[in-house]
Parts: sequence; C-alpha cells; structure tokens
Amino acid sequence: MELIRPVRTEDSDQLLGIYNYYVVNSIVTFDLKPFALSEFEEKVHAISAAYPFIVFEDNDRILGYAYASKWREKPAYNFTVESTVYVRQDAQGKQVGSKLYTELLRLLRQGNYHVVLGSLTLPNEASVKLHEKFGFEKVAHFKAVGLKFGKWLDVGFWQLQLD
Repeated sequence: MELIRPVRTEDSDQLLGIYNYYVVNSIVTFDLKPFALSEFEEKVHAISAAYPFIVFEDNDRILGYAYASKWREKPAYNFTVESTVYVRQDAQGKQVGSKLYTELLRLLRQGNYHVVLGSLTLPNEASVKLHEKFGFEKVAHFKAVGLKFGKWLDVGFWQLQLD
C-alpha cells in the first residue's frame, strides 16, 4: 500500500541507502563520500525539525523522500526554500518523484513559503523534466562549479513562485 507521510527517525537507514547510492554512483549530489548513519540521522533531524520532510512508502519500504531546506542564512530569505527529492534507483519511472513533489509543494503552500528553488547538477534530464512539470522555470546556470569523478560539472537553478 502506497503512503506519503512525514519522516520518522527510524527511516534514516533506508533514506541513507537511497542517498548513498547517488553519492557513490552519480553526479546528482556533490557529496563525495558516503554518509555514516549517525551523520545522516543528524541531518534528517535538523531538517525535519524546521521544514517539511516526507517519505514515499510502499509496503513498509521507502521508495523515495523529499524535503525543503533553508535557502540562505539572511533573514530576508526566510520565505524561500530549496527542495530536494531522491527516489530509489530501482523505483525510478514509477511516478514516485512526482507524487512526492505534489505533496511537498502542497505543504510548502500551507506553510506560506513564497519561492521554491531546485538546484540541479547538469546534465540531468529526469530532474529537469520533473521540475518543469510542476511549473519551475530555469533561472540560473553556473558552469563548471563542481568537480566529481574527475569532471567539472554545471549546476542549474529552477524556481517556482508558490503564491
């Protein structure tokens, strides 16, 4: 049975498995080494204490997660957040990311946030399509700002105004 629900502490191990896959095997995150469980639990706790953090669960197995986080430190940015969505590698193509984004954006609108930003390592056609499906527009492109797997990578920013 499919369910989207708030993250719980005991989810951290499954979330870590999803995230560390991308750390080791892809350019979508600029983390270079896998997280330890204790580090990841701290990250989940810190984010979920302040922002929406949800998981997509199917028969007690987490297939993906999404959350919002602080965009920048200055107080004038308090109504702008950055969104993050990760889907298990073996669950891609099943609309998990779309379902998570639908719920995350609903929660952000309820929370009176004004702007959501998606930061995407490029190229990343699947993430670009996901963001544009929800009305995000590309607003910035930074060239060769991250080095991973011996290759300089670009980052693009997509923006959605919520109200």
